[in-house]
Amino acid sequence: MIAETSNKAKLLRNEPLAKYTSWRVGGPADQMYLPENKDDLIRFLAGLPAGQPIFWLGLGSNLLVRDGGIRGTVVNTRSRLKDMKLIDSARVYVEAGVPCAHVARFCGDLGLTGAEFLAGIPGTMGGALKMNAGAFGGETWNIVDKVEVVNRHGQVCNRNKQEFAVAYRSVQGPDQEWFLSAELVLEKGDAELSQQKIKALLEQRALTQPTNKPTCGSVFKNPPGDYAARLIEDCGLKGFCVGGACVSEKHANFIENKGDATAAEIEQLIARIQERVRGKHGIQLETEVCMVGDPL
Repeated sequence: MIAETSNKAKLLRNEPLAKYTSWRVGGPADQMYLPENKDDLIRFLAGLPAGQPIFWLGLGSNLLVRDGGIRGTVVNTRSRLKDMKLIDSARVYVEAGVPCAHVARFCGDLGLTGAEFLAGIPGTMGGALKMNAGAFGGETWNIVDKVEVVNRHGQVCNRNKQEFAVAYRSVQGPDQEWFLSAELVLEKGDAELSQQKIKALLEQRALTQPTNKPTCGSVFKNPPGDYAARLIEDCGLKGFCVGGACVSEKHANFIENKGDATAAEIEQLIARIQERVRGKHGIQLETEVCMVGDPL
C-alpha cells in the first residue's frame, strides 16, 4: 500500500525489504518512508509519534535484515538526499543519500584528492559516516570536517568532527541523531591522476572480491594485526555453506547468497564461522555487518 505524502515522497506499508538490501534477504518494514528531499524528511520526522522506532536505510549494503523484518519506520535515502556540490576550492558538501562511488568520481573529476578510496565502498555517504567505512587504506572520517544531523523530532544541527568518537569501523555520537550531510575537506591535485587511481582501485576490487554476487561487503572486522579473511580461509571455510548462504570462494570475508538464502541461514553461517575461528585461533571475530530486525 502506498500513501503519497507530497508530490514525490512515498510512505509504503508492510514493505518487503529484501529488494532493498544487497544480500537480497529481509522481511517487511511496518512502514517505509522515501523522502522527497531533506526539508520533506525533517517535516516527516517531526510528525512521527514519540517512541516510534526509526531505522535508516541507504543502499542496503553492510546490512542483514532478519526474516521477520523491522518494526516502526524505515527511512530510505536510496536515490534521495542526493545533493552534492563544491563549497570552495577544496571543500565538498555531500548529502547522506549519495553513493560513495559517486562522491569519489565527483571529487576526482574536480581534481580533488583524498576521496578516491570511497570508490571501493558499496554504500551511501550516510552509511559511511555511521560506521567510518573504509577501503584500500582510507577511512571516511579522515576527510570529514563537519556534519549536519537531525534528531527524531526533526531538529537539525551542525556538529564538528571533534564531537564524535571515531575509531575503526565505529563512530559514537549523540544518541538518536542521524546524518543528513557532511562537509569533506580534500586536497587539490590532478584530475587525471585521481581518475587513474579510482580505476586501479576498482580493478583491484573486481579481481579480489565477488562484486557481481549478492553479498553485504566484508562481514567481519579485521582483528588487530591480522585479517579476517586469512583466519577464515585458514579454517578451510571457503565454499562452506549453510543452506543458500556460502562463504565466497573468491574472498573468505564475504558471504554470498546463492539465490535462495534466508537471513536466518546467513546469520547461522556467521555464527559457525566465528565458532571455527575461535576454536582454531582463539580469536573472536567481530561482525562489521549490522544485523537488525526480528527473526521469524
